[in-house]
Amino acid sequence: MLDVLTNVRILDLLDIGIVAFIIYRIILLIKGTRAVQMLLGLAVILMVYVASRVGDLHTLNWFLSNFLSSIILVIVVIFQNDIRRALMHVGRNPFFAGLTHVEESEIIDELVSAALSMAKRRIGALMVIERETGLKDFLNVGTPIDAKVTSEIITSIFLPDSPIHDGALILQQGRLKQAGCFLPLSERVDINKQLGTRHRAAIGLTEMVDAVVIVVSEETGRISVVVNGGITRKLDAASLKKVLKRLLEPRRAKRNKG
Repeated sequence: MLDVLTNVRILDLLDIGIVAFIIYRIILLIKGTRAVQMLLGLAVILMVYVASRVGDLHTLNWFLSNFLSSIILVIVVIFQNDIRRALMHVGRNPFFAGLTHVEESEIIDELVSAALSMAKRRIGALMVIERETGLKDFLNVGTPIDAKVTSEIITSIFLPDSPIHDGALILQQGRLKQAGCFLPLSERVDINKQLGTRHRAAIGLTEMVDAVVIVVSEETGRISVVVNGGITRKLDAASLKKVLKRLLEPRRAKRNKG
């Protein structure tokens, strides 16, 4: 045992630390996403493969051997959105960068006020809040705004007679940047049939990036928040504000601790 410890180099410890950190970040990235269930499925397949070797199940072992020989390609295909999100995380772009805590709270209050106002009037809305992953790829279509975040401006954008109401409003770095943007629709088959195009677009976008999306249903007047492909529905003023604070403000706390 002592011989093994004396042969360990500092570079070996560094190597182990880097691998452990990568695994830790991967776990954080896929936590709460569909990737967890997929990984569990792959783990089950691996256990069946081992059992087939131990039990001399030649046909099953041959089949799984061929499947696992292409496992890297399978992982890339299955987790392409998660891999894309992980690579995008390299360049960080916090929504509240450069803003004071008071300004952060004011923006959240304006978003909550706008969502409640539109919900009461049954005005459909789709508000996308950029976090660490940039949204420039989704700004090719739309109308530039670059305005302060106020509930009045947000509501006016989504009024039915507004020429830019049919699309998403993008918020970047504490400002309203662009309206009338089109988002990719999710292709998942397990989405509730009661959810419309806005919800499906919000889910589709957040499957690709780490944005937070507020959706106001035109049919029901209900408010939802979508993040990481998951949706939280039927939010009131207090719960919406709590969710937004949890999703948008922790970065300041982390920076202050550092």
